[in-house]
Amino acid sequence: MMPELPELTAHAERLHAGWAEARLERTEPLSFTALKTVDPPPEAAHDGVLAAVERRGKHLLLRVRTEADAACDLTFVVHLMQGGRLRRDAKLARRPRGGLWRWRFTDRDALLLTEAGTERRAGVWLHRGDPETAEPLVGLGPDADRLARDDLAARLEGQTGRVHTVLRDQRVLAGIGRRLANEVCHRAGLSPFARTDRLDAAATSRLAAVLAEAIADDLAVERERDALGPAAERPTRVHGRTGQPCPACGDVVREVAYRDYTIHYCAACQTGGKVLADNTTSRFVR
Repeated sequence: MMPELPELTAHAERLHAGWAEARLERTEPLSFTALKTVDPPPEAAHDGVLAAVERRGKHLLLRVRTEADAACDLTFVVHLMQGGRLRRDAKLARRPRGGLWRWRFTDRDALLLTEAGTERRAGVWLHRGDPETAEPLVGLGPDADRLARDDLAARLEGQTGRVHTVLRDQRVLAGIGRRLANEVCHRAGLSPFARTDRLDAAATSRLAAVLAEAIADDLAVERERDALGPAAERPTRVHGRTGQPCPACGDVVREVAYRDYTIHYCAACQTGGKVLADNTTSRFVR
């Protein structure tokens, strides 16, 4: 499962604390698929200073200052996808397992981007200037942790999709994935298949409140960790808990399974006790 906003926020904070102001000696491509851009070349960042590690949506941003008095004019954008990790690399192995890209510093341990499996979907982009004007950040909606109730209402206005789908649409809200969408729908007492254009003001207010609560709760947990942990360790109420009791009401947690993902919900809390059909063509509860 791909890391979401809380996990990546905490991870960016850890990386910033450990590598801020480190001088970038050089970069090392370990897979020909890792770098997704050609201009500027990675060498343009060599001998620069890693001024900040930040998060935008589901991406990590490594901002490099190339002159002592300059703004951070170069940014490495890193997308971990599901199996990627960006971590300390003290061994500097020539062929690290799953290695995609390495940043070497003159005064700190290196940082290594790895990816488990064989898909090699994780990647690195290097941009000069504002990275949000180009892929993969162009078109991203605002980060979900920065939206007040009125902001969320404005983002939902005109959307006609199902709540679960819209929450995961990075063009609408950035940073929310399958787990958080399941958790937010459950906390809000909304069917995951409720239509966003049919939500009243009370439902929208409730959705905004529980979205902020869920992110804050998860972020507090993630900040206690030393590293980006496995998906199984992320806190959940309904996500991944099919067949277990709902912590809010005691009813059984159910699922709607698709080929690539699964929606988890509690019928008693979210659909008035009605069980959603477990296929993609049925007429779902609104």
